[in-house]
Amino acid sequence: MKYLIAVFLMLALSFTSNAFGNELSYEINGEPFEGYFINPSPKAPLILLVHDWDGVTDYEIRRANMLADMGYAVFVADLFGTGIRPKEIKEKRKLTGDLYQNRKRMQSLLQGALDTAKSKGGNIQNSIAIGYCFGGTAVLELARSGVDLKGFVTFHGGLSIPEKQDYSKTKGKVLVFHGSADKNVTMDHFSKLANELESKKVPHEMITYSGAPHAFTIFGSSRYREDADKKSWKRFTEFLAINLSDQQSKGPE
Repeated sequence: MKYLIAVFLMLALSFTSNAFGNELSYEINGEPFEGYFINPSPKAPLILLVHDWDGVTDYEIRRANMLADMGYAVFVADLFGTGIRPKEIKEKRKLTGDLYQNRKRMQSLLQGALDTAKSKGGNIQNSIAIGYCFGGTAVLELARSGVDLKGFVTFHGGLSIPEKQDYSKTKGKVLVFHGSADKNVTMDHFSKLANELESKKVPHEMITYSGAPHAFTIFGSSRYREDADKKSWKRFTEFLAINLSDQQSKGPE
């Protein structure tokens, strides 16, 4: 009987986040977007989560729910637009490439997501931005723009510094998780970013994982590396606990 009760409680807790989370339609300059917002309590610290080049999928929602289970509010931003969830590599490259070529638009969409989160009760004064792959690249764009957040975290995101940009306006700490077996984002990019952050006196921590390829945190992918995923998630939740008030960290089960 005790075993059955314990199982019931674990199942109940595992669905706690879903009771609060909702797909959220919003507009930026008249354009429609659809993200996801989950807020376990009115004063919960906010995490802005930016998707990879697939757009907002079950992966981002799963990560958002994991964070909500720890007491964080999460706004999953949509940088592609309502209904735009690319399946083919060609379309993914075009959508992300268009934003790489128009950095002002990328910054505007990120700021618009923050503004929307605030309008829905998100605590942007106690906030950190995170992103995966393309989303990690976008989060570093947000860091360079000078937005005042407590931290910017990238999981296997692009690390190169665009022409005519630098980190002189960056506020908040930068945390980078990178696979040293990544063929898309090289260790040369990694070292150049480290030198840039150091020269601009931006507080930062940069961690590499041996044998981890690009997209090493994506569940179910052939590139998924459980060891690197769990280690990076553990350090990430510690980072949240240190830099966002009144929260305690725990790793994935």
